[in-house]
Amino acid sequence: MRTLIIIFICLTVGHSNGQELSNTKIDGYKGIWFELNQKYEFGDKYSGALSTYTAKHVPLAIYSKAVDKTFFVYGGTTSKDEKYLLCMIGEYNHKTGMVSKPTVVYDKQGVNDPHDNPSLLIDNNGFIWVFISGRGKKRPGFKYKSTKPYSIDEFTKITEEEMTYPQPWKTKDGFFHFFTKYTGVRQLYFETSIDGKTWTEDKMLAAIPINEGEKSGHYQTSNTFENKLVGTFFNRHPNGNVDKRTDLYYIQSKDFGDTWTSIEDKQLQLPIKTLESDVRVEDYAASNKNIYVKDMGFDSNGNPACLYIRSNGHEPGPKSAPYEWCVTKWNGTTWKTSVVTTSDHNYDMGSLFIDNDNWSVVGPTEKGPQAWGVGGELAIWTSKNRGNTWIKQRTLTSNSKLSHSYVRRPVDNKAPFDFFWSDGDSHAFSKSELYFGNFNGNIWKLPYDMTKDYLKPIKVK
Repeated sequence: MRTLIIIFICLTVGHSNGQELSNTKIDGYKGIWFELNQKYEFGDKYSGALSTYTAKHVPLAIYSKAVDKTFFVYGGTTSKDEKYLLCMIGEYNHKTGMVSKPTVVYDKQGVNDPHDNPSLLIDNNGFIWVFISGRGKKRPGFKYKSTKPYSIDEFTKITEEEMTYPQPWKTKDGFFHFFTKYTGVRQLYFETSIDGKTWTEDKMLAAIPINEGEKSGHYQTSNTFENKLVGTFFNRHPNGNVDKRTDLYYIQSKDFGDTWTSIEDKQLQLPIKTLESDVRVEDYAASNKNIYVKDMGFDSNGNPACLYIRSNGHEPGPKSAPYEWCVTKWNGTTWKTSVVTTSDHNYDMGSLFIDNDNWSVVGPTEKGPQAWGVGGELAIWTSKNRGNTWIKQRTLTSNSKLSHSYVRRPVDNKAPFDFFWSDGDSHAFSKSELYFGNFNGNIWKLPYDMTKDYLKPIKVK
């Protein structure tokens, strides 16, 4: 019954004037606020500022050296009083220090659910592709392409298909796209394309049951190395239960998805179906631990590392504590896991930055104004020894009235737009604004209201 109620709400919340807004400009950066509506003693399973949600939508921002701009997508809305999802794109001009009015790539037409948020790709010719997430078989996903290179003014629909949690990557061979389909449960797929218009058949990556006849399900995060290797870390959902998500796996491909291997180059047969396989990185089921994958990257040698939160269960509050921010990496010979710090919610989300020996995690690890809720105060954690040990370099925000959440890392990030996020009340419907910042501790707020086509962001720190 709960599922039916949630679907009804998501499909019927609208905005006041009924106008279809795709390919129009919005007068400012207005973030979406959302709650799942699964209540527990210490609040909703997750709710709050979810403009840059989910962790399984990647990438959300890309810096382009060709035009010296950072392009970024997010889930927007029509006003501070409404929950009406608009799939948005904006741009920050590093030369002028200004942001454009954002463009509505796709008006979700009554959906208020940021599971439908977009992700981003820029092809070799400068065309901007926005992948709009659907939601299982209930709502389709879309691929949109800009009508002009490096322009966010207008987008054309290229495909309509079943596609959730899009993760598109540009490689030397073409487009590589990780995504999820609800084939009974949440299962992982990929597809490839040379031109973005014609795509291969969907190919399943993993289907790991505990026992024969049981369902399986997975969530993943992915990335590329030198535009050639693609890799993905994923967890598993015992018997399809997302509230029991556990274990950590890793697989990779160096030939555009033709063959897949373990980290030690052992060739694999897809989909992965074996529980105790060569690709399992950590056995968390043995200790009854949940894990929530957040981000991944590669070091200069092409060794992968994954950021995730490890906890004792899915319910918010002290029952599931500690909420440990973990980094698991391949050091060339074995997998090693370190704990960065702790926070107070499974859906706290940050990003992992890898720069040779210097690694950083940026996220809402500090206690925020709404206890046991999504987000908090932001901090930067650093490691000078490739993720073996961590120290807090600086606290980015403090004394905030609203919680900061879902800190995202642009591809090829360039200061001052090193990471971006939004804020909002973790437990009650509120206005949500968007921000970006750099590793020096400076923070800018994107203008919520814009009367001009371009404005300078507001420096708040």
